[in-house]
Amino acid sequence: MAADASPARLRITEIFRSLQGEGDAVGFPTVFVRLTGCPLRCQYCDTSYAFGGGEWMTLDAILERVAALSVRHVCVTGGEPLAQRECLALLERLCDAGYQVSLETSGAMALAGIDQRVAKVVDVKTPASGEERRNRYAELAGLAPRDQVKFVICDRADYEWSRAKRAELDMGQAMVLFSPSHEQLPARTLADWILEDRLDVRLQMQLHKILWGNEPGR
Repeated sequence: MAADASPARLRITEIFRSLQGEGDAVGFPTVFVRLTGCPLRCQYCDTSYAFGGGEWMTLDAILERVAALSVRHVCVTGGEPLAQRECLALLERLCDAGYQVSLETSGAMALAGIDQRVAKVVDVKTPASGEERRNRYAELAGLAPRDQVKFVICDRADYEWSRAKRAELDMGQAMVLFSPSHEQLPARTLADWILEDRLDVRLQMQLHKILWGNEPGR
């Protein structure tokens, strides 16, 4: 039987250019490649439109669309991008093309096989997310200085839980981000808690939400 020679494909919800709103590349013009599908259902999710639908695209077609948008930074996101097997090949192709590549993923997926040139932004799901049980804490230990671990915090109980996990978990060399859940926790309140407790974490506010609210594709 002949080997299947069909090109690798991914189901894509959208590809667009905006400003990076999170992490250490915040503010840079960035192309976002949003993959379709996610096995989690976080209560604060703002991209539920990516749970289904989408368009099947080959890796060549994705790279062509990205190149047409003419930026240096590319963020592969979702949904949950690692839920599609060919995501790893896409990340490698983007790195080979010379882009500064980041990956936004939940703490529920295995990180093995991700190209070492990719900056991983890994969510640790808090109790208020409704998906705490899905965390794979052991995955965090191998994170590099370019990587980030993000806690999206909804209330004081989430903050206390996150502070304890910050002290307890081995998160490798990653930067730790505390981010207020949009419209659930005022950023100033979270900032005050961080300062009161002298936590060595980075407060993250979602720049794209400040500029454009919940508008898809921004």
